[in-house]
This record gives sequence, structure tokens and C-alpha cells, in this order.
Amino acid sequence: MMASPCLDDHRFSELVEALVEQGWYVGENFIAWDLCRDLNRELSILADHDALEAAGIGRGREHEHRRDIRGDTIHWLDRESEAQRRYLDVMGELQQAINRTLFLGLFEYEAHFARYAAGAFYKRHLDSFRGRANRVLSTVCYLNADWPADGGGEMVLFDPESPDTELARVRPEAGTFACFLSETLPHEVLPTRRPRASIAGWFRRNASLGGLVDPAH
Repeated sequence: MMASPCLDDHRFSELVEALVEQGWYVGENFIAWDLCRDLNRELSILADHDALEAAGIGRGREHEHRRDIRGDTIHWLDRESEAQRRYLDVMGELQQAINRTLFLGLFEYEAHFARYAAGAFYKRHLDSFRGRANRVLSTVCYLNADWPADGGGEMVLFDPESPDTELARVRPEAGTFACFLSETLPHEVLPTRRPRASIAGWFRRNASLGGLVDPAH
């Protein structure tokens, strides 16, 4: 199995096998450290300039801000910096490689910076719902270097067949990359004790009709 030039073949094989066998993958040092550093710097600058917006839940008319459910602030990636372009190029290569291997028909990728201030969290949820799905695979790339053991902010993946069973608890350490089925895996972000930086993203199928983009964000 050959991945694209910017992806390590062994790590890519691990990711694909994990998605097939269990529907999720977590890999440390999956994204280059220098790229995580540059992205984290960019996110810090955005935060310093009040260029982040409060994240909401729901889409379209159902969109609302619920700080009791979700407390992060976000900024959508749009290739406006070299670091963003590098990251999105890597995700584009991953998309092509997954399509060649798993035939998922992934059409495009959307992503945003996510910053959790101390005390913020995101309660258990799904990224997509059965029968309405165009988000197929969810991804999270963590950007904080040297995350302390008592820093909190872990992402917890739950067994969809046994809601009280944890499948994984992911420490938000720079370079760690998580990928999982969007409409299958419930997950949450535990309260963080310090500012937490990541990029959340979704590989999507094309569900647009009549020239209207679905979903609009």
C-alpha cells in the first residue's frame, strides 16, 4: 500500500487498518512538530487579536451558542498562511490516499482552529447523524507542546454499543492526530486546566444540491 509522498507509508497503513477494524485511530507524532509549532503560533496571534469566534452547535437554523455544552472559540482554515496551506495539503493527500484504499468517496475537507480557554469543555456528541451525514471522517490535530499530565483537556472516545465504555482518552499533545467515523463515535472534550489548541476537521461527501453547498458554515 502506497501513501502519497508527504505521508509515511507505515503510519498511513496503521490509520487505515484501525479505521477498518475499529472505526478510529490515534497516532502520536503523526503531524510534523514544526508544522504544529507554526500553527499554534498562528492560533495564538488570532486569539491575541480577538479574531476567534465562539463555536456553536447545530447547523443552519438549528445553530446556537451553548456555553454549557461547548466552550471553544474557532477560526476556519482558508489557506491564508503558509502553515495552513501545508496542513491542508497534507489532509488533501490523506483524503486521496483513503479514497484509493477504502473507496469512501471523500469529496472535500473542512477544518478550523479550536482554542479552549482554561475551564472550557465540549460535552459528549456526534459530529454527524445517521441518514443526514455528509461528514464521514472526523480529524483532530493537537498543537500544544509539552502538555502536562495534569493539564486536562483530553478527548474521550466512547463505545457506541456501550455508552459508559471508553475506547480511548487522547492527551492533547502536539503532533498527535486522531481520526474516526463521524456518525458512529460519540466523543467529548474534558475540561482543560490551561489553554488548549487544536485543529478539528472533517472529510465530507458531496451532499450539495441545486448549487447549494451542504453544509454551509
